[in-house]
Amino acid sequence: MKVDITDYKSIAYREAGKFEETRFEKIHNVIFESSLEASTIVAQEIASLIRDKQSQGLPCILGLATGSSPIKVYEELVRMHKEEGLSFSNVVTFNLDEYFPMDKHNIQSYHYFMHEHLFNHIDILSENINIPDGKVPADELYQFCIDYEMKIKSYGGLDFQLLGIGRTGHIGFNEPGSHLNSGTRSITLDHITRVDAASSFLGIDNVPRKAITMGIGTIKSAKRIVLLAWGNNKAQIIQQAIEGEITANIPATYLQEHHNTTFVLDHEAALELTRVKTPWLVTSCLWTNILKLKAVVWLSELLNKPILKLTDKDYNDNGMSGLLTEEGTAYNLNIKMFNQLQHTITGWPGGKPNADDTYRPERATPEKKRIIIFSPHPDDDVISMGGTFDRLVEQGHDVHVAYQTSGNIAVSDEESLKFAEIANLFEPNAEIDKIISYLKTKRESDIDCLEVRNLKGKIRRSESLGATRYLNLKDENVHFLDLPFYETGTIKKGHLTSADISIMCNLIESIKPHQIYAAGDLADPHGTHRVCLNALFMALDELKTEPYMNDCWVWLYRGAWHEWESYEIDMAIPMSPDQVLKKRHAIFYHQSQKDGVMFQGDDSREFWVRAEDRNRLTAKKYNDLGLAEYAAIEAFKRYHF
Repeated sequence: MKVDITDYKSIAYREAGKFEETRFEKIHNVIFESSLEASTIVAQEIASLIRDKQSQGLPCILGLATGSSPIKVYEELVRMHKEEGLSFSNVVTFNLDEYFPMDKHNIQSYHYFMHEHLFNHIDILSENINIPDGKVPADELYQFCIDYEMKIKSYGGLDFQLLGIGRTGHIGFNEPGSHLNSGTRSITLDHITRVDAASSFLGIDNVPRKAITMGIGTIKSAKRIVLLAWGNNKAQIIQQAIEGEITANIPATYLQEHHNTTFVLDHEAALELTRVKTPWLVTSCLWTNILKLKAVVWLSELLNKPILKLTDKDYNDNGMSGLLTEEGTAYNLNIKMFNQLQHTITGWPGGKPNADDTYRPERATPEKKRIIIFSPHPDDDVISMGGTFDRLVEQGHDVHVAYQTSGNIAVSDEESLKFAEIANLFEPNAEIDKIISYLKTKRESDIDCLEVRNLKGKIRRSESLGATRYLNLKDENVHFLDLPFYETGTIKKGHLTSADISIMCNLIESIKPHQIYAAGDLADPHGTHRVCLNALFMALDELKTEPYMNDCWVWLYRGAWHEWESYEIDMAIPMSPDQVLKKRHAIFYHQSQKDGVMFQGDDSREFWVRAEDRNRLTAKKYNDLGLAEYAAIEAFKRYHF
């Protein structure tokens, strides 16, 4: 799934709006293929600044952010310290914010985060680390904020400020309504901000309602600002911040007035920018086939007209005359793009036997295929592709499901206690007694003991087997991989290691699949989908020279948060009303994830409702484009490795 993006090697500031490709944009931004590459280059800029200050005998004053966005930046800085001798002895840091109230030893505190990811691994002086105190007495909070602000000013302000961005457009914890000249202060957190943090706190009820944050004025006083944004869940707010008007409702727009700010984005976070979403409105285009389809689908949706009804005037009036010049007439172009979309639709996800497969998304042979469905959590398979799963089994393929993680962290303590007490009624034993005692006395910040994690994992295993049996899959075709990176007992997961990749490779090698299905939803709020997909990609890279891999096709589905855009879909599997109901019932077997699941992201609907709504919307989009009407459609994109 290659993305055609310029290979930027620098994030050096350029004034926005001075070039044809950025005329919609008011903040300089650079788009990278991956967040890893981008993070490495940002870390290199910080390291260069530190070294430059050292050569002048001056302190380097850094403003630092927390959250998932800067983690790879910090990892690279640690690597440079250990392997290249980068010293932080002259560095003074000021963190943007901290929850209030919050003990610094709490694993959810930003004090804990910064030490775990950076400070414990470098030679920075402890007296040079400044993080807002989440336990300062309430009657001293006002003066604490003034003192924090004055200490930053005593160093002459920040040399470099690293930022993330929230879905409300907040920078630091400057929520909508924050004033341009605001300084360090306490603030009440927006509900959306608390929802986004809920997974880290195992539920929104545990997320603090207040925080201490540097102000907009404090941030804007920095000599250099770099804002990081990864994933398509940030795409909408990034577009508003870069292309919209300055407004207190989106605090990040204030950065349009800063003289040296760069937004560093991955492709997913940049998807809504005009030059990415609709480049034909910005400049002359090289009309690749995928860009033609994207443009035609966009025009059809913009004008609310089926593809076959689009006219020459429609194209000319909407900045696409160059496309018509290349294609000749709207009629010719419409037919070509309509047929391309129509050829994605099939009721045979494993290929239709004894049929001409020239225009079908899958091969007709072999008639019966060996198939692996990789599911990051023990319910993503049925949530995201339950109808296709059912079709593959019904059509006689050798289907295997591989649950990559145990999913134990997503089982509530209340659900676990219920199962433990039931087990205790049948066969009391010391281990069950220990689990019950632990759950009844567990504190908010405690990490589950091994016995509790095992119980939670078993709950999810039994639910998965219930769903797969309902879909008539044999138990021996269900594989629980329990990838080690996940088994930390906390929201924060470990890094992928050779142990994870070996487990993936061993399964693939044992089955030698003709098809692999995997979750390609990179906007997963807590990141497990992204890591599991990376594990697959790394395994495929190791195995790609094996002869059987020449006949293996990889199909990516998306999870419960986003769906592929119509122009991105390579295979669309229609579902009847009966199949929609069957998929719903399969999801219901995952009872621990119903009625108040912990990791809902920003969507309060249950997963089965989201899945049905998403599948119906995909079907409606196809119908609106002029294609056949179906009750629902599951969508897939082919990954070429």
